[in-house]
Amino acid sequence: MKRFFILVFVLFQIQLEAQVVSKDGKVEYSKVFEETDDFGADYLEKIEQSLPSVKETELRLQMLWDLGYYYHTRNLRKSLSVINQGLEEARMAESELWEGRMQVAQGAILLRMEQLDQAEEMLQSALEKLPESETWLLLTNLGYVQERRGDLGKAFELATQTLQLGEKYGDRKAMAMAYSDISNLFWKQGKPEQGLEYGLKSLALFEERGIQDLDFDFTLHVTGNNLIALGRNEEALPYFQQSIRMGKQYGFYNNLSDTYIALTDLYVALGDFENAETSGKEALKYAELLQNEFMVVRSLLSLGKVKKERGFYQDAITYLGRSIRTATEDFGDRYFLSLIYRELAEAYEGAGEISNSYQAFKRYHELDQSVFNAEADQRIAQLQTEMDVTQKEGIISLQEEALKRQNIIQIFTLLFTALMVFFLFFLYRVFVKRKKYSQLLEKQNREKEFLLKEIHHRVKNNLETISSLLALQTAQIENEELQDIMIESQNRVQSMGMIHQNLYQGENLAAIEMKNYFKNLGSFIIDSFNASARISLEVEMEPLELDVDRAIPIGLIVNELITNSLKYAFPDGRDGEILISLKKDQDHLCLKVADDGAGMKKNNPTLGTGFGTQLVALLTKQLDGKMTLSTQKGTELYFEFKTNKAA
Repeated sequence: MKRFFILVFVLFQIQLEAQVVSKDGKVEYSKVFEETDDFGADYLEKIEQSLPSVKETELRLQMLWDLGYYYHTRNLRKSLSVINQGLEEARMAESELWEGRMQVAQGAILLRMEQLDQAEEMLQSALEKLPESETWLLLTNLGYVQERRGDLGKAFELATQTLQLGEKYGDRKAMAMAYSDISNLFWKQGKPEQGLEYGLKSLALFEERGIQDLDFDFTLHVTGNNLIALGRNEEALPYFQQSIRMGKQYGFYNNLSDTYIALTDLYVALGDFENAETSGKEALKYAELLQNEFMVVRSLLSLGKVKKERGFYQDAITYLGRSIRTATEDFGDRYFLSLIYRELAEAYEGAGEISNSYQAFKRYHELDQSVFNAEADQRIAQLQTEMDVTQKEGIISLQEEALKRQNIIQIFTLLFTALMVFFLFFLYRVFVKRKKYSQLLEKQNREKEFLLKEIHHRVKNNLETISSLLALQTAQIENEELQDIMIESQNRVQSMGMIHQNLYQGENLAAIEMKNYFKNLGSFIIDSFNASARISLEVEMEPLELDVDRAIPIGLIVNELITNSLKYAFPDGRDGEILISLKKDQDHLCLKVADDGAGMKKNNPTLGTGFGTQLVALLTKQLDGKMTLSTQKGTELYFEFKTNKAA
């Protein structure tokens, strides 16, 4: 019997520490709620106990993240302390990725501590450090920040971005979270049909994933909320019961408080006030354990609602007043704050305190209008009438005060209107002057653009004239060697002329599109050698624009290399192909000119005058580049130029 108990104890210990296992002196760790959910509520204590023995940096950071992030479901201050330690270790390890991950967790914790501005700042900082595939959790928490502020439109937009990321990377967890958040937002907007649809989509994805986690638990609660809003109370109950089982198994105090709040509403709808009050107290218990003021506020709201529905109006006023005091003026979530004031208005009305009821309902209306386009005017008018009946003695004095204020307002309005008319007249004069100045600048810009195009046109014409003169001179020379030199010079002039032609014909006066330029230049040179029938030209590159200072030297280099290929690579009228490519790689330009001809022999002396070779070398040096020769298949010349080098 004793051995039996020892065996059970050992097996129990192995199960508890399943996510942290030591093998051959090395700690193996399964990421919680990603690789495993096979543990009990004390899984955080097990991670905390194992952490001091872990020395490997990456593993420590993962364990610190899991520990800190999931502690926010139990103790926000401890959670923040652990994440701060993780952030410090990530910075010491100079790991920007882990720094970003820790900042996401820190933002999630600060959000739940109602420090919305600091949470948003931390999440925005993390956005620069994470790969796109990991930003869905960050976007989800940014959505919660906007939701707490009452900007449901921005929250919905961020949930949509999360969904798009999940679909792009096939991440079912991200997609499930997005559907869950959309379901919650539809519920808040009073659209439970759509909310239920997205809640069920989310649950289906969580079930496919096969991991019970914090967000699966939350989605059960959200789906139940939508069912209550649809009046399907009996159907909602199993969702809340499953959520509570999951919350207790893993110690999700935050979700437990949330679900007990929802159960309170459910039991109120069913008329079961005893269970409603019990659920409200359970919600408050877990909210206080978590030390989460947001959940405390909502728990007190649910208890106040129960008391109001039972007709215990003073008790309801006490709970709701305590809820408002806990929220303070800085409470970020205007939606829930508006619900408190609505319940408070109804409790005051039930207690016969019409004036207080009016003030509370007016505050509810202001908050509700800041989140939705609520219809509360008729209700406010009704309460205003009731308050007037109870305050007949003060009507005359109030009217006199109102008339005085109205006169003051009228005088102020007239003065303000006069100032605004003067200011608008001043702005109009400034606008007219600026418009005239803008039109003048546009006219000057058009004139300058015309002049630049005309200059490039004339330069191109002058270069063509020089090219024509060279052609005439070439026709009178009988020496073939001199003819070749003249043709090469003519081609060099023509390559520069094409640059200026592209400038005045194109829309961009400061840059040349090199792909078309290479095609035109190559075709011209091949035609000048009467080789169009046997030599083909391939320009393998994407459209790329270069400024004139780089385009002209590169054009001259390509001119020389095509000319050399035509002269030496295809002897005896051989057919062949010349290939040109130019690519931009960060701060470098990579030029390749190749042919499939006879190939250049490295040990052979330079053919011809050698001027072309010298020119290519000088131009390469001018562009701060380097040249590489390959003769394995024909001749291939590679050039690499720095783009930040001024020519």
